[in-house]
Amino acid sequence: MKKIKVLLADDHKLVREAWAFMLSNDTRFEVAGAASTGDEAVELANTLNPDIVLMDINMGNVSGFEATRKIKNNSPATKVIGVSMHSIPAYVKKMLKLGAKGYVTKNSDKDELIHSIIEVHQGKTYICEEIRNIIARHELDGNQDGTPNINLLSQRELEIVQQIKNGFSSKEIAGNLGVSIKTIEVHRYNILKKLNLRNSAVLINFINTHGI
Repeated sequence: MKKIKVLLADDHKLVREAWAFMLSNDTRFEVAGAASTGDEAVELANTLNPDIVLMDINMGNVSGFEATRKIKNNSPATKVIGVSMHSIPAYVKKMLKLGAKGYVTKNSDKDELIHSIIEVHQGKTYICEEIRNIIARHELDGNQDGTPNINLLSQRELEIVQQIKNGFSSKEIAGNLGVSIKTIEVHRYNILKKLNLRNSAVLINFINTHGI
């Protein structure tokens, strides 16, 4: 049986080595290569033509989100599985919109990660159990505990939240995203309103507390 070629993309060497060790010891898989940045992941996906890319969504410079978009544009046959420490359904939705076929958190065990690769390789979409449980709880309780619901934010608002987390001012965010400062201020207002937070200081505390 032909082995499933997997490209590993994560900015932490220890994670890449752990994934490589795990997959190399399973005869169903071949580690095609490893990337430490989003740009490198895009380049290697284009040259190595892997079946699957395990894509950390939080790499610096070019994020896993942007790398996924580029890979799907350049190598549509390659399937991407987003991997993250964040168990936020909104991130899953964003990755799927960009063309990913799976999403697992770094809390997932070895068996689930391997299962996700096989499922996605077979043409299915796979969301890890942790995320499925969060979505189910949210649908059942309607977020009645009053906790700010990050899933209410749009993709653009999530991008701005990430920029705020990285310490950028509204002026810097506007430059990074190619929009006006006024547009960023409107987005920031809408973010606070959707999350029912009083001000930017509370927003930053919320971001840090929830590991967004």
